Amino acid sequence: MPKQKSQRVGLYVDVANITRNGGYGMRFDVLRDFACREAGEPVRLNAYVVYDEDRAKTDHDYRMRTFNFHSTLRDYGYKVIEKTVAWYIDEAGNRFGKANSDLDMAVDALLQSEKLEKVVMATGDGDFTQVISALQNKGCRVEVAAFQNISSLLKREADLFMSGYLIPNLLPIDGSDVKKSWGEIGSRVRGICYTYNQSKSFGFMRYLARIGPGLWVTDTRRSDSPYGTAFAHESNFQDSADINHLPSREMIFEFELTQGDKGVQASNIVKIYPSKKDKDGKESKENETVADAPTAD
Repeated sequence: MPKQKSQRVGLYVDVANITRNGGYGMRFDVLRDFACREAGEPVRLNAYVVYDEDRAKTDHDYRMRTFNFHSTLRDYGYKVIEKTVAWYIDEAGNRFGKANSDLDMAVDALLQSEKLEKVVMATGDGDFTQVISALQNKGCRVEVAAFQNISSLLKREADLFMSGYLIPNLLPIDGSDVKKSWGEIGSRVRGICYTYNQSKSFGFMRYLARIGPGLWVTDTRRSDSPYGTAFAHESNFQDSADINHLPSREMIFEFELTQGDKGVQASNIVKIYPSKKDKDGKESKENETVADAPTAD
């Protein structure tokens, strides 16, 4: 079998947007693996972060957390681009801070795209829709990954949109058995219910079993498919109201993989997206600050 040609990849992470919208605690090493999953060569790995210099002067804990976070990103090979919070006073005398790295990220991606074949953008911000179009016109394949409050226009413009919830181990699952790897029997994973028979009260869940090539191969009967499927009975859904909307590509569930008489089954199925707080990308951008530095692993 011929060796797969290395693909030049650029990864651009809007850290503030991701951490505010469901991605707090995201593992940046896993994100890198996902971006470079098809023999990719990471030419550019840019992480755009917000830094509050005023707070750092008086808050030792914030200063050290931020330093450790940025250091970990650099350990993973990322270039950390800091956007310093600018503080203002409004007409009522209230002090507020603003820091928006959208322009920096857009310009960098466009200028650096000459050396890239694939661009992966971790953001749900609809302001990047035209940037994606421009990158595609330059010959780049553009993929987007995000968790919540994702612009529908952004999702449609991308060559591939992948919910961060569905990428194995990108966002740790609370209460999962650390001794069980994602996709093993006894582990908890995230996936969608791609088919459901309302009259017979059962369906099947599909989940990404591993990070690798061939995301388009959704037929799990094929040996090269990176996906797995699990039988799902009505009784295993935590909220029966969710069943009325199945099947659905939009609803994302967490569930435990168990071994049944007829194969792999999904147990303790809980919907995690969309939540009542999700507003389809309509987040406020009045204050682009991040109160606390997230963790990188």
